[in-house]
Amino acid sequence: MAGSPVLLLLLALGLCCPGIWGHSYQMTAKFRDHSLTHPRVGHQLELECQGAKEDSGVFWIRLDKDGILHFIVFISSLSRTTFERNEKSSTRFGARKDGRSYRLVVNSFSAQDEGNYFCLMNSNQMLYFSSGQPAFFPVTTTAAPTTAAATTQSGITRKDPCLNTSDSETSKKSEPNFFCNIFIWVPLAGACLLLLLALIVTIILCQQTRRRRCRCKRPANGKPNVKPNMPNRHV
Repeated sequence: MAGSPVLLLLLALGLCCPGIWGHSYQMTAKFRDHSLTHPRVGHQLELECQGAKEDSGVFWIRLDKDGILHFIVFISSLSRTTFERNEKSSTRFGARKDGRSYRLVVNSFSAQDEGNYFCLMNSNQMLYFSSGQPAFFPVTTTAAPTTAAATTQSGITRKDPCLNTSDSETSKKSEPNFFCNIFIWVPLAGACLLLLLALIVTIILCQQTRRRRCRCKRPANGKPNVKPNMPNRHV
C-alpha cells in the first residue's frame, strides 16, 4: 500500500521535533479475541486499539516483513473512516469506533496482510504509539526424510527399497557411457596406429633413398674425373 500524506507528515514530526513523544497515554493494539494467537487464512481478523482519547481519532498502520510501513485507515472521533487514496471504504478492511475502542477488521486475512499492527494517536502535537500486535501465520516445520531401515512390528528390519532403485539407476546410466566410450576411443586408437605406421614407412623410404645416392665414388680432390684439354700445337 502507498503511504498516506497525513501519516507521513505525522511520522516526520515525530522524528524531527523534540518532545513530540509522550507517555501519558498507554495505548495497546491487540486481537479482539483474546484466545486467538495466529490469524487463519481466509478468515476475518479483528483488532482493537484501547487507551486512546475519545476525541482524538486513531491511525492504523502495518509494518510488513521487509520493515516497510503501510497506512491502513484513519478513524475519526465521529467514527468516520479514511482509507488510502482518501477512500471512505475498502474491500479489504473495515474500521469503526466503539466507545473508547478503535477497531480494525481484516475481512479475509492473506499472506499480504501479515505484519505487526500498530495504532497511533495525535493529541496536542504529541504522537502516541501503541505496542505492536504481530499477526503472522504459524510456522510449520516438516520432519527431514530419513533413509534408515524400516522396522516391522515383529522386530525384523528390512532395507529401504529406495536404496536399490538408486543403484539400478546409476548402473543404467553407466552402461550407455561405457558404449559411447568404446565408439569414441576405438576409432581414435586405430587412427593413431595408422599414423604411426605411415611415419615408420616414411622414415624407412627416406633412409633407402639416401643410401642409393651415396654409392657413387668421388675423386680425392672432390672434383669429377675430367680429361684435361690438350693445347693445340702450331707447326
